[in-house]
Formats: sequence, structure tokens, C-alpha cells
Amino acid sequence: MYGATLRQPQPLSGRVPSRKPAQRGASRMVAKEPLATRMPKPNLGFLKALFWPLLLLALGFATYQLAQRLLPYADRPISKISVKGGLSYINQQAVQQRIAPFVTASFFSVDLAGMRAELEQMPWIAHAEVRRVWPDQVSIRLEEQLPVARWGDEALLNNQGQAFTPRELSHYENLPQLVGPQRAQEQVMQQYQVLSQMLRPLGFSIVRLELRDRGSWFLTANVNSSGQGLELLLGRDHQLEKMRRFIAIYGKTLKEQIANIARVDLRYANGLAVTWREPSVPAADKTVALK
Repeated sequence: MYGATLRQPQPLSGRVPSRKPAQRGASRMVAKEPLATRMPKPNLGFLKALFWPLLLLALGFATYQLAQRLLPYADRPISKISVKGGLSYINQQAVQQRIAPFVTASFFSVDLAGMRAELEQMPWIAHAEVRRVWPDQVSIRLEEQLPVARWGDEALLNNQGQAFTPRELSHYENLPQLVGPQRAQEQVMQQYQVLSQMLRPLGFSIVRLELRDRGSWFLTANVNSSGQGLELLLGRDHQLEKMRRFIAIYGKTLKEQIANIARVDLRYANGLAVTWREPSVPAADKTVALK
């Protein structure tokens, strides 16, 4: 008996390539990867981390070498020193003589700190500012001491209560005299400034203020620019309160008789004691009590 074979019709659009069935038991061919992809990639991270420090080091070395070559041309001798500031008690010639040893240096080697320290050792200089000005100058700005009072018989005090000793101390005998322990300079100056403001409206000017060892305050003032002195004893505490009490009583009772008053003792709790000038007054002391 003969068998029949059925054939599937082929598509009209084109022929389909025939595929060969994979042979069983045979290995498949695999394409080989390029050698570059199979080799391990080198780690360049450490080179990148080392690159910038080396670059900065090279730039720093090059800058240093350049500076060494240019320094002799830029480091010029000092040709001018300018002194600024309102100078009333010292002159520029004295300043120039004081800093003469520093001027021989060059622009970059001049000792600015030493120059400033040398200037501030001068009695009348409170503060000195020294700086370089390109290419060959030094600028100095000075702040003078402001004498406000005498400190004992051997020094002057500035407005900060700091003592300094100029040679011409005898020229300032017209300044008020402040006296006290050496450690109390600032305290006495502050008390002087406060009491001066309180007494000024009365026409009084302080000529002497003393803080004694036990803490008692004694004040001598000129009355109405007449040169007549008036002593005020303030005691050891509550000086401002006692001064307010004196000012109040002065306007009511003492003003008309101030020419005959030599001393006012304010060390009382509720009043004051007056010592009179005129010997004709029967009682040497008269006590005024507050009511």
C-alpha cells in the first residue's frame, strides 16, 4: 500500500530560510570577548588623589622661587615716615628722634611692633598705630594723653584714671589734685568726674579730692571762681546721697552765707555740720538737721 506525503503550501511573499535543527550532544559556538574587556582595569584613584597635592606643592615652590627673585627689587629702604594726630604736648621732631634706630631697616624688615612699643614709652603718648605704606613708607598715628588731674605730687592722670609722669610736671599745678592709694587711681578719677558734674551747676570747681586709707573722702572746692576754698567731708559711704543733701540745703540755707563757711561735714545721717570762717560767730560749729 503506498503512503501519501502532505506538503504545506509555501507563502507567496517569499521563501523562508530553512533552519537546521541543533545536533544533540554537540557544543554551541560562543563568540570570544575582546582582550581589553577581559583584562582587569587598573585602579587610578590613588593617582587622582595624589595629583592635586603635587600640583599645589609645585605651584607653591614656583611662587617661592619667584618671590625670592623679585624681593630684592620690592624690598626698598624706608624713605619717608609720616606722623599723624593732633599733637599738643609733643612735637614731631621728638618722635622722629625716638624711632630713628628703626628707620635704617627696609620696607619688609622694619620692626613695626618694636617701633610702636618705643613710641608708647614716651610719657605723652597714650596709643600709637604703626603700619607700612607701599612701596617705601611708614605711617604713624599717635594719640596723646589727656591730662585731667594731678595724681599726688609726682604724676598726672588721664581721663581713664591712668597715671603718667611727664618731665614738665610743674607746668600743670593748675589742674585739680587727686590723692589716694596707688591701686585706687581709677576709682578716685571716677569719683572726681561724678562729683564735678554735681557741683558744677553751683559754680563750684574741685581743686582737691582725697581718698584716705580708711576709705573716707575729703573734697576741697573753689566757690564761684573767687579762689575761696570750701571743704566737704563725705565720709566712707553714700557719697552721692550726701552730696545731694548738701546741694538741696545749699540752695535753701547756705547760699547766702557761703562766703563765711569754711567747712561742711556731711558725715551725719540726717543733716550736716557747718564750720564758719568769721571768728565773731559765737559758736564754732553750727549743725543743720533735716526735718
